Amino acid sequence: MERLKVVIGCDHGGFKLKQEINKMLEEKGYEFKDFGTFSEESVDYPAVALEVARAVRDGLYDRGILICGTGIGIGIAANKIQGIRAALCHDTFSAKASREHNNANILTMGERVIGPGLAKDIVNVWLETDFAGGRHARRVDMIKGMEISDEGIGN
Repeated sequence: MERLKVVIGCDHGGFKLKQEINKMLEEKGYEFKDFGTFSEESVDYPAVALEVARAVRDGLYDRGILICGTGIGIGIAANKIQGIRAALCHDTFSAKASREHNNANILTMGERVIGPGLAKDIVNVWLETDFAGGRHARRVDMIKGMEISDEGIGN
């Protein structure tokens, strides 16, 4: 099986955790690209989220990982991009479900919320879990439809 191509990015609040995740991705042999930031100097997370989300949306990378202080703001920003389903996960159960049920293509986490050990476990589960399809595919298709029109999705 071909290894996933992963893109990762963070703001200043997620810099240290991103460095830990980068080491893990390298050790596990993932092809990945780091879109920054590259220090703890303050940056605006929407710009990082936009760059990572576009790379995933455009098919340059299979999945993305975004990290900020809480994982909330950077995820909200990423979800503004059509085709992105960013999921905030601070436990392995949510990480697995976000892939199996929601086909999440970006994982967001908060450095100020979880430690590096748990974050690595979350990333492992998230990258190794496939979309289940079936009844979940219908729901993901409904979400895609909402990106085009919010006039209603029917039941």
